[in-house]
Amino acid sequence: MTDLHCKLISSAGVFPLRVITNRKYGPPEVLKLEEWEIPKPKEDQILIRIVNTSVNSADWRLRKPDPKIVRLFFGIFKPRSVVLGISFSGIVEAVGKKVTKFQVGDKILGSPGMKMGTYAEYICVSEKSTITKFTSGISFAEGATLSFGGLTAVDFLQKCNVHTKQTILIYGASSAVGTATIQIAKHFGAIVTTICSKENIPLVKSLGADESFDYDQFFSLPENNKYDIVFECVGKTTIDKNLKHLKEGGNLVLVGATFRQMWESFCLSVFKRKKIHFGPIKETLENLNFLVSLTNLGKYKTYIDRHYPLEEMVEAHHYVEAGHKKGNVVIDVTKG
Repeated sequence: MTDLHCKLISSAGVFPLRVITNRKYGPPEVLKLEEWEIPKPKEDQILIRIVNTSVNSADWRLRKPDPKIVRLFFGIFKPRSVVLGISFSGIVEAVGKKVTKFQVGDKILGSPGMKMGTYAEYICVSEKSTITKFTSGISFAEGATLSFGGLTAVDFLQKCNVHTKQTILIYGASSAVGTATIQIAKHFGAIVTTICSKENIPLVKSLGADESFDYDQFFSLPENNKYDIVFECVGKTTIDKNLKHLKEGGNLVLVGATFRQMWESFCLSVFKRKKIHFGPIKETLENLNFLVSLTNLGKYKTYIDRHYPLEEMVEAHHYVEAGHKKGNVVIDVTKG
């Protein structure tokens, strides 16, 4: 059992903990509902009762795995971390004796990072994790969706040094990362053009997009339509197609890059000096607090497509992997 799921046995016996496990790679059906023991926090940890988590592209890619290079980092033959989930909201249930930033009853949102583990009713995390308190101005469901798309968008836009009057093209704009990128780019003064399905154009317009095209229109856009930043959120285009719409010296972001695209991007960066960004993001507390602040000010909101109960995690993964979700899919774990 990992540090995230250490044992707690009281005088009354073992308290059951419902958790969704991922003990082997494969389709959504490899996810199983099990009962564990509730974790006990170490001296520098807090125990959180998770109210909501979310299912996103990172989750199903790690489960599958896609790309296959994922195995090098998360287990060659089977996953080393048997509980997926990288975003959550919940309530502090207990604290270690060295914890100073949180107390029992605090409402918390954030991410345990690549340690994962949020597909469970309880989790132990270090108080130094990318987690922060939130107030009643943010719902638990919103809190659980704040970190994944938002932190991804902020980190990549920082790498691109986005600023006022820059132009940005966002492909897959109705995704969790896409809807976040629209709002954050607008916050920094960028001019935003979006690509999504025709039925999702009203959604991206409502989030601030200045101009929108559907996927069919994108492939017929003239090559003189060039942008300072091309932000590919869903991994469904070619690098060549994206570079055709990138200004000289501009930044290309590949959120869902395949291994082949990563290698191609590396070569283009080294030999042709192209600015291409891909790979894991850097999650920081500063960026998370920035998102919470924007949300409290009414300048940022997460769009929630569907809710599923914890026991319907398989169905949730099927839906998200199919690639048709709008914004975020929330899992209802316990009651807030």
